[in-house]
Amino acid sequence: MSARRNGVSKPHEIVERALELSTADGCVVIADEESSANLRWAGNALTTNGVTRGRTLTVIATVDGKEGTASGVVSRSAVTAADLEDLVRSAEKAARDGEPAEDAQELVSGTPASPRFTEAPAETSSAVFAEFAPALGEAFARARAGDRELYGFAHHEMTSSYVGTSTGLRLRHDQPNGTLELNAKSPDRTRSAWGGRATRDFKDVDPGALDAELAQRLAWAERRIELPAGRYETLLPPTAVADLLIYQYWSSAGRDAAEGRTVFSKPGGGTKIGERLSALPLTLRSDPDEPGLESAPFVIAHASGDTSSVFDNGLPLGPTEWIREGELAQLLTTRHSAGLTGLPLAPDIDNLILEGGEDRSLEEMVAGTERGLLLTCLWYIREVDPASLLLTGLTRDGVYLVEHGEVVGEVNNFRFNESPVDLLGRATQAGRTEKTLPREWGDYFTRAASRRCGCRTST
Repeated sequence: MSARRNGVSKPHEIVERALELSTADGCVVIADEESSANLRWAGNALTTNGVTRGRTLTVIATVDGKEGTASGVVSRSAVTAADLEDLVRSAEKAARDGEPAEDAQELVSGTPASPRFTEAPAETSSAVFAEFAPALGEAFARARAGDRELYGFAHHEMTSSYVGTSTGLRLRHDQPNGTLELNAKSPDRTRSAWGGRATRDFKDVDPGALDAELAQRLAWAERRIELPAGRYETLLPPTAVADLLIYQYWSSAGRDAAEGRTVFSKPGGGTKIGERLSALPLTLRSDPDEPGLESAPFVIAHASGDTSSVFDNGLPLGPTEWIREGELAQLLTTRHSAGLTGLPLAPDIDNLILEGGEDRSLEEMVAGTERGLLLTCLWYIREVDPASLLLTGLTRDGVYLVEHGEVVGEVNNFRFNESPVDLLGRATQAGRTEKTLPREWGDYFTRAASRRCGCRTST
């Protein structure tokens, strides 16, 4: 196998070489080629920009024994051809020294090879900001003229994942991921407003339009109103709804529910699949081919856990409804947990879409609210009780009071204690579905589309 300059092989070559070196009964190799570009700004002026590149190689060795099949997983960054044998042997040693894997299955086979498996990885660069950067400069000029200051950053990354197995799989997926976070402040720093966007290529991001939204919020904040904690009719924006539903999604392991450990467990045994969670006809679904939110069409598992299995690498993924017309329709399962519970196979998919309800704009929802709170986003979300999925957290960067269909001022921030499952049950209205950037989980999950929801919440 030919090496390249500085001993670094092409990704597909390094996958093939690692598989050749393997002496285990089974082997999975995942090569993740990563590149990123970013811009940062403060006080209406760019401060830094940069481009990075890197590689992470994961080797999964499986060893058959009398008591079952064990797996060993080792991941390392900046791997060259010279590092390969040590990496493969380390994974094999971990498998031979370990106990049989509970989730052991035959490695996936039979999936057609990706047509671009042998091609060079996709890369990003500062060129991704070619149209965005001038528009950002125009937003700076408007902000200065409007007596406000803009802070924030734009980040774009491209990850090309190459998956090869001893059973013959040769798969490849390119995943672009972009985020924009913009914060507008008054010159005296007493007022602040945040907005974010998720994107694949920054061609659909308008910093000027986002700045205009933040200018409106700063204007609302010119009047300050103190409110006590309590229960309020609340308009949750798509970013906040996404943050709550992502945590619910992460907590929806089918096995845990079947064993009575989660909010999706049925009293007396079994799961709540088929039970109604919301009076509104809301559908929560995932689809690797969703336009604008495309994600890997096959399982890429670097480790085994409650909702993932390294033995499932390469398993094809398709459209899945988790909640259908307000009813719980599916829970996350691997091949192993599906076999244990009798639930249908439903692997994790890297996007989430909430649909259903009325197609109402923010303005229409505000106009229809007699008295309530309009939130900007949530942060510092933490789990309090897994059995009820009770979460706690804080509001941030703008909570506004709505009275008689109009925003009348900004109020203080609140701590909340809520379960997203309970919130679905109390939802009284839902706006149109919009692509959104989750504020809390944006470092881990960005491919989301959600609806603005109205419900009563506790603060």
